[in-house]
This record gives sequence, C-alpha cells and structure tokens, in this order.
Amino acid sequence: MSTNESQSLIKTPKQLIIVGLLGILVPVLGAVMVAYFVVTSSKKPDSEHSSMAAEDMARRIKPVADVVIAEPDAGGAKAMKSGEEIYKTVCLACHGSGAAGAPKFGDKAAWSKLIAQGQKTMVANGMKGVRAMPPRGGAADLSDIEFERAVVYMANTAGGSFKEPALPKDKAAK
Repeated sequence: MSTNESQSLIKTPKQLIIVGLLGILVPVLGAVMVAYFVVTSSKKPDSEHSSMAAEDMARRIKPVADVVIAEPDAGGAKAMKSGEEIYKTVCLACHGSGAAGAPKFGDKAAWSKLIAQGQKTMVANGMKGVRAMPPRGGAADLSDIEFERAVVYMANTAGGSFKEPALPKDKAAK
C-alpha cells in the first residue's frame, strides 16, 4: 500500500512567516531597484546621448533666446537707419500689400488724405498707433527720428513733400 500524501515544505509557523515576508519583500525590492536604475540612468549624459551636453542645449535654444544686456550709451550705439531701411524691415509687411486697410506704398490716392493732415499729425498718430496699426508699426525699438524717417519716406514716395527730420547733434557729428 502506497501513500500519496504530499508533504509541505513549510512545516512550522516560523517557516510560514519567513516565506510570507520574503514573498512580499523580494518583489518590492526588485521594483525599487528597477525604478532606481531607470531614474539614475537617464540623468547621466554619455557620448551616445550628446543632446544633453551644454553646447547642444545652447545651440538648440539660441534661435529662440538671445539676451544681450548693455548700457544705453555703452559704446555700442546703433547706427541711425534710413526711412527706406525701416520701411523694408518694419513697414513693408502691411504697407506693401495694403493689409488691414494700410495705405499701399506709393498709392497717391490712398496717401493723399493722410498727407493733407501734415507731417506732425501723421507721425504722432503712427507713434501711438492708428486703426489696425500698432504703435510705431510694432517696432518699439525705433527711435522717434527713425520712425519719422520711415513716415516721411512713405509719404514722399506717394507725392508728399515732407522734410527729413534733423539728426540730433551727437548723431550728426559722427
């Protein structure tokens, strides 16, 4: 007669407690080790991951952010731009196509009403913004003289006879 009794490996309550604790502790420690590996391995740039290198990060953000801080009169004074230069860089977008009701460049009929208001009025309106045009045409960094030069250039091209504004004495000497 044979007995088919299966014998348990756990024979005492002490063994049951040890196996129970190991059954919980081993998977938890394994998960902690995997998490630690994942977190620490992604923080160390190596030759394969050069995208984390300081030079690469600086190159990627350069087109978006380039901050230059300087004193207003620290020898880096910018050159005064002509009315034509300002027109081509700032005003052309709207006045070249007549966008948002802007008078088209060279259109004598559209500019005649504005020219009749006079140079001072046109410049003052443009400086604070008029209709869809933002103040200074959206170029807040333009000096008063540069902005007036652009207005004079556009008005004179459309038949006006405005005078070019006089340069300040310190700019004229240079």
